[in-house]
Amino acid sequence: MPPIPPLFKLALEPEGSITCTQPSQRVYLLTWDSPPDNRLTPAFCAALLLALDIVDCRLDKGVIVTTSAIPKFYSNGLDFDSAFKSKSFFPESLYPLWKRLLTYPMPTIALINGHAFAAGIMTAMMHDYRFMNPHRGFLCLNELEFGAPLKAPMSSIFRQKLPNPNTYRTMVLEAKRFNALEALQDGIVDGLGMVPEVLKFIQEMGLVDKAKSGVYGQLKAEMWRETVAYLDDYVGSEKMIEERMRGEERRQEQAEKRVAEWEKSKDQKAAKL
Repeated sequence: MPPIPPLFKLALEPEGSITCTQPSQRVYLLTWDSPPDNRLTPAFCAALLLALDIVDCRLDKGVIVTTSAIPKFYSNGLDFDSAFKSKSFFPESLYPLWKRLLTYPMPTIALINGHAFAAGIMTAMMHDYRFMNPHRGFLCLNELEFGAPLKAPMSSIFRQKLPNPNTYRTMVLEAKRFNALEALQDGIVDGLGMVPEVLKFIQEMGLVDKAKSGVYGQLKAEMWRETVAYLDDYVGSEKMIEERMRGEERRQEQAEKRVAEWEKSKDQKAAKL
């Protein structure tokens, strides 16, 4: 079978691209290729946001599917230089992309072809549905392993979408790496397979016609309003985290004081014996 000609292709800096093809009528496959592991840089976020806008504004309503041209990785998460050296990255790059995905006016499916770690699996969670390659890749929230607290929308999207709070606990507090079968059993993904299986799912669910009434995005905005609110209010959610951290510092100081008083009391009792 000859390759499907692209509907459009967007360049990524410093290298890579996002290509839109149409493997089936009104099914738009956005394939990103940002070596080595599809990190979420400002350029990546801007290009993907533009790709979503082009489909929304210039093509017939249908279904968005995202995947990677790099077999090993769907996305390996944030680029830390971009994320933490620039104060504008979260409110101006990442969060607008996540909100666009979360409230997109058509059905969206993340086709997770390889590893999706940290912000990579978060990006997949912003889609309506997730399919996973049954033969390659792990899903993992590994912030525990590198000492990064979860920001409000990073946590709330799992709290809202996972069917079992025990899975949420396992992902966050154990940093478990889920293979495809485990991810399906725990409700993190909706199915296993690659493009043929996704196309079959789209057909069986009648997804290409779901956006016709014009309220698809509005329904999602209400469904996920907690996460949408956090994505909209970056300053407020950051203040909440800062207040929590200050409270933790005060709690630690109080705990140290109580322990010191207990040690002093214990020593005094021992001296009297």
